[in-house]
Amino acid sequence: MLERYFVAHPAMMEECRAKVCVGIATRGRPVQVQHVVRRLRRQTLRPSLIIVACVEPSDVAGLKLTPDLRVVYGGPGLAKQRNLVLDCAPADAGYVVYFDDDFLPDDRWLEVAVAQFEADPAIACVTGNVIADGILGPGLTLEEGEAALGRADRRNLDWRIEDYSPYGCNMAYRASAIAELRFDERLVSYAWLEDRDFGARVSMRGGAMVKLGAALGVHLGVKQGRVSGKRLGYSQIINPSYMYAKGTISRRKAVVSALRNVCANLAKSTWPEAYIDRRGRLLGNALALVDLLRGVCDPERAELL
Repeated sequence: MLERYFVAHPAMMEECRAKVCVGIATRGRPVQVQHVVRRLRRQTLRPSLIIVACVEPSDVAGLKLTPDLRVVYGGPGLAKQRNLVLDCAPADAGYVVYFDDDFLPDDRWLEVAVAQFEADPAIACVTGNVIADGILGPGLTLEEGEAALGRADRRNLDWRIEDYSPYGCNMAYRASAIAELRFDERLVSYAWLEDRDFGARVSMRGGAMVKLGAALGVHLGVKQGRVSGKRLGYSQIINPSYMYAKGTISRRKAVVSALRNVCANLAKSTWPEAYIDRRGRLLGNALALVDLLRGVCDPERAELL
């Protein structure tokens, strides 16, 4: 359902500034991380702290440490790195925001999201309006992403969609709504659908999830650093099955998700895109289906492929 939403007075924004913590999980993309950090410092509502969760120093090469930027190190895997952000977030943080290392938020993204949280205490999660998504194609360069954001039509964007599952490249949570919740680290590597799983558990606690039209952004969809096709293909089948068993996705959505990916990988495996390992994904799909027929539903097996 579409609804109009409230935009806060600037004085409210200044009052909320100290409450916003932004987390970026990254591995092998130091150039992209630097660009995202620069964009965060252009926000009309500046975050009080930016936490970059990485695996090794080369992940953040060239990134200058400042009082508003903290780099933390941990094991690989998106869910693990997102949890590291939560574990390191300040105790007084009112909102925790996640941006992918290849996401370009509009200058007002944080202002728009926090205004909505402040206006409606029922909201636990906000996800933004991705106006260009390179994950659907070969990916976008930084220049292409900036150009797409620069020419975006910002008229008539004061809308929100209710009951909208978060998109992991740009999502924000009310800290009090997630409390001790953590991302499921059994969803390994790229952690396929980890955002939907986490959002569902937040929703089960009574928190509302919304998508905001004015929280604009561009997802570059950089292919560098992606997990292997076979591992991802395995997760495309096993993860929704595992989530159905734990109750964070319906049977219908789990089946639709799995079938959509199998059909896409099968149809395009003969003439695959240069930027997608369709045959590797299809092999991973097949291995997962065999495991399910054997009664095995273990998302962590993806790391063994």
